[in-house]
Amino acid sequence: MRSRCYAALLGLLLVVAGLVGVAQPAQAANLLTNPGFEAGSLSGWTCSAGAVVGSPVRTGSYALSGGVTASDTGQCSQTVAVQPGTQYTLSAWVRGSYVYLGVTGGASTWTPSAANYSQLTVAFTTGASQTSAQIYLHGWYGQPAYLADDVSLDGPGGQPPAGVPGVPGAPSVTGTTNSAISLAWGTSTGTVTGYRVYEGATVVKTVTGTSTSIDGLPACTSHSYSVAAYNSNGESAKSAATSGTTTGCTNTGLPKHALIGYLHASFANGSGYIRVADIPAAWNIINLSFGESTTATSGDIRFNRCPAAECPNVESDADFLAAIKAKQAQGKKVLISIGGANGQVQLTSTAARDAFVNSVSAIIDRWGLDGVDIDFEGHSLYLNAGDTDFRNPTTPVIVNLISALKTLKAKYGAKFVLTMAPETFFVQVGYQFYGGAGGGDNRTGSYLPVIHALRDALTVLHVQDYNSGPVMGLDNQYHNMGGADFHIAMTDMIKAGFPVANTGHTFPGLRQDQIAFGLPAAVSAGNGYTAPAAVHQALDCLVKGQSCGGYTLRGGSSPAFRGLMTWSINWDRYYNWEFQNSHAPYLAALP
Repeated sequence: MRSRCYAALLGLLLVVAGLVGVAQPAQAANLLTNPGFEAGSLSGWTCSAGAVVGSPVRTGSYALSGGVTASDTGQCSQTVAVQPGTQYTLSAWVRGSYVYLGVTGGASTWTPSAANYSQLTVAFTTGASQTSAQIYLHGWYGQPAYLADDVSLDGPGGQPPAGVPGVPGAPSVTGTTNSAISLAWGTSTGTVTGYRVYEGATVVKTVTGTSTSIDGLPACTSHSYSVAAYNSNGESAKSAATSGTTTGCTNTGLPKHALIGYLHASFANGSGYIRVADIPAAWNIINLSFGESTTATSGDIRFNRCPAAECPNVESDADFLAAIKAKQAQGKKVLISIGGANGQVQLTSTAARDAFVNSVSAIIDRWGLDGVDIDFEGHSLYLNAGDTDFRNPTTPVIVNLISALKTLKAKYGAKFVLTMAPETFFVQVGYQFYGGAGGGDNRTGSYLPVIHALRDALTVLHVQDYNSGPVMGLDNQYHNMGGADFHIAMTDMIKAGFPVANTGHTFPGLRQDQIAFGLPAAVSAGNGYTAPAAVHQALDCLVKGQSCGGYTLRGGSSPAFRGLMTWSINWDRYYNWEFQNSHAPYLAALP
């Protein structure tokens, strides 16, 4: 977090999804409505801005002119019915600078400059339960209007095989215990022999009715289920997935809605040093920043307290330790935060993994800390080419980090506090681009396998909703930092879950008590400062389902939403405690 990098914005500008080499399907009629805009209108298309024009066109009498502005990419999209597990080819003739063509949540391509009409083509295969696809065209912020003509989606239409039942309604969770999740779903159309309940690609229950209970589950674990109907003619596509969590979670001692802050414990960073004893009681989690690696790949983490030359009022080691114990006696959690913008940690080997576990354990033991915060930024995490299943990662820096954190959790037990502070680039951008799928920045979405593998050990995920470029939300619109809309859309993705681009896999949402979001304490602390009133609007939407503006929560409201994180406690003190004084009372007053 120190010297915050602009990875998210830069990555969004540089990410390019490559063409997927697959066999071409049999030729079919173009599945798009008004593909050449010859209706003389945008009929069939949904556009944030734009119009049809009579010149220049590639063929016919009309073409699309995308309405790009400084704050709008001029996206036009169309949703069509498709068949699951089927190959399709999308193409369009485009003209202009930075023109993009793609499938929402899937493959895409672009051209940086096309002085004349040039064809963009991208092939993709629908997921195992996918029955619709949204295709899109857009330009880029601040660029001239783009042109598009003769858009084509080639492949079979979305009609199911004859006699196969229709897709059942999405399941809903009707009850939970320490070892079971009960489900109910809507009846399928057609002749139905029974229903299969899936967790991922695995059938976990087969029943004849429209409800069941999945038993034998571990306590405090999250699961995602979808349902398919079947008869002698075959099986329907899967329903939308629903997540549920068994009860029996360990009480970590945190309040229902917590205030989380980073403390510059090893440097001053222009905002001044704060002694631990002087941190106000409003802060529930204090992240000591930072533990950093001796070299990028050593895994040997060291926590060096701020030197007196930089922090004249720094307390002694004895006072530092005593203050930590006093905070813990008040019910506060004190963690060591590892990484930051300048602290690259790449666990490329098992030796680095073991060094990480040993050195982090030594820091925890030396200062009597409650756990660890993982703030890996820059190039600490990435995905090797071909590593496309976030559920089963193969890249060493990912695999070794997961193993190290599981070892620490097992060593310190159920009350070990584990938090993470990824940037949007490493989480939500995975909806559009996933590094292991190739063709772009191999860091996109690279936190997803770590979050997923640790989801049952994770205390709080507080994504940094700042220093970010525009990010596409589940409404397939781009959202910009600095307002309530960004926090609502980004947080909803974590609660609802989302398809991971180009992989055919869906990242399941987290429990609501595991979710917070992060923002700068003040204008000097990072780009994306959000005024208190807008933060409160976002909280009202996320917690109560109120004041959501034009956004519809896909994951529903979250009464147990954990709270707010900020960079940093030091910057908040520097600005007369605006963050604490505005938000601690508001969090406390939430239901």
